[in-house]
Amino acid sequence: MIRLKRIYDSPEDTDGFRILVDRLWPRGVKKEEAFIDHWARELAPSNKLRKSYHRDRDFDRFREAYFRELNDPEKREAWLRILERADGRPITFLYASRDRVQNHAVVLREWAETQR
Repeated sequence: MIRLKRIYDSPEDTDGFRILVDRLWPRGVKKEEAFIDHWARELAPSNKLRKSYHRDRDFDRFREAYFRELNDPEKREAWLRILERADGRPITFLYASRDRVQNHAVVLREWAETQR
């Protein structure tokens, strides 16, 4: 099971392997205070997709397009390498979005849980 958490929320021991899943570094967060184990920029939505979602705000369309991006073999390989590094620990995806319900981390978790 993969947990989701905003990067601005306090880290907890139960977070396990903390992965920042944003393409851009979150505003106002110092790298030395982020407590991340991995920054998975390679799994974040492309800049083109990210910008189109911010413009259109159509989550269903975004979800479909992001799934297409994630089904690239290189992304699957990147995910498998991350799983190896997590070494069985719980995984927490960290994101900056204010929306806790409709964001790319939700879609990434849905995809990642089908890849195990």
